[in-house]
Amino acid sequence: MVQTPIRQITLEEFLALPDTKPASEYIDGEIIQKPMPQTQHSVIQGRVLFEFNHAWSEKDIYKAFTELRWRFCGRAVVPDVVVFEEANISYDDNGEIVNAVSIPPDWTIEILSPEQSTTRVLKNINHCLAHGTQMVWLIDPNDRSIFVCMPDRTFQIIDEPSTILPVPEFAAAIQITVEQIFSWIKKKN
Repeated sequence: MVQTPIRQITLEEFLALPDTKPASEYIDGEIIQKPMPQTQHSVIQGRVLFEFNHAWSEKDIYKAFTELRWRFCGRAVVPDVVVFEEANISYDDNGEIVNAVSIPPDWTIEILSPEQSTTRVLKNINHCLAHGTQMVWLIDPNDRSIFVCMPDRTFQIIDEPSTILPVPEFAAAIQITVEQIFSWIKKKN
C-alpha cells in the first residue's frame, strides 16, 4: 500500500488540526498519514527507546522520545524515535520540558514498515540531515539491515550481525549490534 496525500493545506492549518492515529505528517504542503505500526515495528521501537533511555538514565546526557512531532522549515514530521542532547531540550520557567519542538532532533531513528514509502522516508531523512540532525538510522526489519546516514550524506548499509552500530558522539555509551536489534523480534528459547 502506497501512502497518498490526503489534501493540501498550510502548515498552520495542519498544526491546528486534531492529532490522528496513526500520526500524520505535513510534507511539502500535503498531509500524509503514517501507516499503522505492525508488531515487529512496535517491538523494535519500544526496545530502542528502552535501551537508549536506560543508557543515559544515570548521566542525563540525552533523552529519547517516540512519535514526537517536530516542525521546522515548512515540515511537521513524526519520526519513530528521536534523540535530543540534553543541551538542546527546551524547558519552561517551571523546569518542565516544552511540548512544541521546533528544532531538528540530534538523532533520528525510523523503522521501515512494509507499506511505507521508502522514498518518502528517505526524503524526511535528507530534510533532517540538511537542517542539523547529526545521524539517522533507518531500520529495515524485512532486510535485517540498518541504513546509517551522516550530515555529509555519506551512508552505510549495515547488515553484518556482529557489527556495532555507529552512534553520535554524545551517545557513545550505546553499544548495540545489528544482531541485538533484530533479536528483539525473535522468540526467546
